[in-house]
Amino acid sequence: MYIKNKLRNYLGILSVGILMVSCNKLEDFGDLNVNPNGATTVNTGALLTNVLANLGGTTSSLVPGLYCQYYAESTYPGTSLYADPNFSSAALYSGILYDCQKIINYNSDPATAAIAAANGNNNNQIQIARILKVYLFSNLTDKYGDIPYSQALGGVTVLSPKYDDQESIYKSFLSELTDASTLLDLAGAPQKGDIAFSADIAKWKKLANSLRMLYSLRLSERYPGAAEYAAVEFNKAVTAAGGYISSNADNLQLTYPGGNLRNPYFALGQTLDNAVSSTLTNILTGLSDTRVNVFTTSSSGCPYGLASAANPNPSRIFVATLRAENAAFYFVTASQVLLALAEGMERGWVAGATTANAQIAYNAGITASFAQWGLAVPAGYLTSGTVDYSTGSGVASIGNAITVPGSSAATPTKLDRIALQQFIAYYPEGIQGWNNWRRTDMPKLKPTINATNSSKQIIRRYTYAPYEYNLNGAQLAIQIAKMGAAGNSQDTHVWWDKN
Repeated sequence: MYIKNKLRNYLGILSVGILMVSCNKLEDFGDLNVNPNGATTVNTGALLTNVLANLGGTTSSLVPGLYCQYYAESTYPGTSLYADPNFSSAALYSGILYDCQKIINYNSDPATAAIAAANGNNNNQIQIARILKVYLFSNLTDKYGDIPYSQALGGVTVLSPKYDDQESIYKSFLSELTDASTLLDLAGAPQKGDIAFSADIAKWKKLANSLRMLYSLRLSERYPGAAEYAAVEFNKAVTAAGGYISSNADNLQLTYPGGNLRNPYFALGQTLDNAVSSTLTNILTGLSDTRVNVFTTSSSGCPYGLASAANPNPSRIFVATLRAENAAFYFVTASQVLLALAEGMERGWVAGATTANAQIAYNAGITASFAQWGLAVPAGYLTSGTVDYSTGSGVASIGNAITVPGSSAATPTKLDRIALQQFIAYYPEGIQGWNNWRRTDMPKLKPTINATNSSKQIIRRYTYAPYEYNLNGAQLAIQIAKMGAAGNSQDTHVWWDKN
């Protein structure tokens, strides 16, 4: 998949293809505010291109990667010392999330559906936008917990959306993805603007089913049993028509053209302010894992939790070829999905599967991760004393002298071994690494001794940003009251993070 020409073509028309939002009061001015040279219709193919082109910048936040110790701040420590994470979510709501909603609205409205059909089958455009909406909303709720969801994206019709509880949000995700996977039409007219899968609807089906697997598994602390909600949804996704991502050929990924559209890690690679942490490099070297040779430029890593600049030669994020401006960026991959399958099987969530099946999926997931980065699995790695599915010990001690003693990646159980490999497979996506650490407690991370927050603990959620108090204060007050005595605290666990 290569998107250079498609990105330039579609983004070139995006500026004249988006219908601006208006309110009834503008009618009082007649045509005073009407641009006679402006477009009067939405180009939904251009909108889809814009959403996909900006996925990387939206989801590649360095911050959660600092919380799960993928990264370390080598020059200006602050985030890794657990300063208040009151980051704004406004740009995502008003940006590509709203673009997804416009694609849905324009293809659903009988007055505009025929025009939208010039960009592909109306139904398929709607289902693709639904899948992307879920993916983007998951990024938000995993950071904040309860968020505006069911009443969000209503434009001027809903100026004070309520905060939905995360349990209902996740159940809506699984319902939305199930519907989208079922309704996608393999015979529909090709989708324009699809720079991810080149209008291959079969791959969108696999993505929807894969997200169902990943999001069902996210609920394992709330619904651990083999007959409970998460297991039932997971098994449905595994057996759904269309299958799931099991090959790197079906990964959700983008290869950027460079120039104005660059791999998000290109910019990070130009500075020495952030580096790969010694926590991660300790894990990889302890496993004799050659992925360390591409994840960073130094296998020693940068000490995590520095109080001040003290590491003049930090390990850069990725080797140069993988952080080039035209390098591939991965979102949902075969390694992530196969390791999720292994966990589901080991938990007894997949009908008829055995622990032997789980081991096959575990080995396949690790192999796919190495292949994703252009590597072969080292000889003996899968049967080594540290990685072997049945007996692998993991790494007993990780971290450095400025973290609280006791950080470990020891893996006494099969679920621990899967979780550790998931942690590695999610790199460099800090939000997913942080999610998996919060859900599984693997690796067993300790905070820096230089923490500046009052609890001195690793952050569990983003706090609601100041703009929310100003623009949606009444609903936010209701939400914070629901959170109990702790209120809007960075130490409060999101709903699925039970332990």
